Amino acid sequence: MTEATAAAADSAAAVRSGPAQRPARPGWILFAVMAGTFIAIMDSFIVNVAVPSIRADLDASYAQIELTVAGYVLVYGLLLVTGGRLGDLFGYRRMYLAGLALFTVASLACGLAPSPESLIAARVVQAAGAALFYPQVLSVLQTAFTGKAQARAFSIFGATIGLASIAGQLVGGALVSMDLFGLSWRPIFLINIPIGVATLLVASAVLPAARGTVRPRLDLRGVALLSIALLLVSIPLVEGQAAGWPMWAWGMLALALPGFAAFTLWERRLAAAGGFPLVPPALFRVPSFAGGNVLALAFFAGNAGLFFILTLHLQGGMGYSPLVAGLTFTPLAMAFVAASLLAPRMQERMGLKVLTLGYAVNAAGTLMLLGCALAFETGLTGWIMAPALAVIGFGEGLGVSPLFGAILAKVPQSEAGAGSGVLETTTQIGMSFGVTVLGLVFAVFLGSGTGLAASTTAFTAGLVGNLVLAVVALALMPVVLRGRSTTAG
Repeated sequence: MTEATAAAADSAAAVRSGPAQRPARPGWILFAVMAGTFIAIMDSFIVNVAVPSIRADLDASYAQIELTVAGYVLVYGLLLVTGGRLGDLFGYRRMYLAGLALFTVASLACGLAPSPESLIAARVVQAAGAALFYPQVLSVLQTAFTGKAQARAFSIFGATIGLASIAGQLVGGALVSMDLFGLSWRPIFLINIPIGVATLLVASAVLPAARGTVRPRLDLRGVALLSIALLLVSIPLVEGQAAGWPMWAWGMLALALPGFAAFTLWERRLAAAGGFPLVPPALFRVPSFAGGNVLALAFFAGNAGLFFILTLHLQGGMGYSPLVAGLTFTPLAMAFVAASLLAPRMQERMGLKVLTLGYAVNAAGTLMLLGCALAFETGLTGWIMAPALAVIGFGEGLGVSPLFGAILAKVPQSEAGAGSGVLETTTQIGMSFGVTVLGLVFAVFLGSGTGLAASTTAFTAGLVGNLVLAVVALALMPVVLRGRSTTAG
């Protein structure tokens, strides 16, 4: 560990409640944070299948519907680092409960929204709540568990992500199709209320409190500079394609570089003066953390990009309903969960080489899917894709939970919130990047064409891009392995 990292750990140690201890109720702690993980991830997917119903019921314009989805993504991405740092400063339990309560109340507001404007506003508040509580999940896993227990906790975290991703599409499709009590799309938000309330009750009883004697001020200038830089990246990634990539989108992306440079300079200056930066610069001198975040960017870009183009092809080209399209992802989800639960045992024998295996399997599965698309063309079906999707899911399952553990392993526990926030922001940017790039490839090859043949061509081209991202993630793995070796040395 570098001297700067050690100093940061020592200076922030007063913020924490004391030396790390084995949690008295590890099972209930894990349940509490996994329940929050589940509704946060599920909510990211559940809205997509309800978009047509929301637009029809509220008489919303396309721009308003886009803001309902994109507004959530933008606010969530902007506040993740701040949410993680607030956990370091004021306690992971407190921020988890506050964020989850805000998310639950906002979900009620979404479900009762009488107009597009009120729904957009409620979704923004919902995103703020999610950004406040979700980074605390990784912080709790890092600080409340150690050794094999921590590896198992991260594996369950990975499995929960996989289940929630598919559950969002299946549950969303089922709720909209059933039209419970004539409520149409509203139950997709209202379902969060009983889950949120139950999770709040459990979490308030079992999560360890983290009270400290020091209350350093939040780095407000850092928050502002990082928010501006992230906006300069996020708005073009989310809105650029729909707007036809005008000059303002490219201009914002160009300005993002000096934006991040200004943020970095300020953080270094504040750290050198003995202050408490939003993102401690010493974190990026931990090789496994710096290299791991780059790998996570590529991996999650491919992950989200595949979900996006496959959904477009299943519903737009192949004519599947939202529910049937969601069911098509089931082999991927089941394999993902199985691999996530198996990963800790494999990691005991293979170490971080389990990640290399995972990314190799993911690339092989993507190549299989591309081969199916080329061989069957318009005759491609969900059943034909199932084996390839299962292979992809197994590779992704091996590549998620060990990756989070590897990236955060050498981060000082006093900086767990900041590290978790940076990692979650990286994954969010990666997902937006993957959706944007592969969506652009899909749109270019689709052109003005309609029907199954045009969609098949676009989907095949998108899979080529997805394979490139899978290979990039595999190629970056040695960087993480070297980083871990260097840090250990």
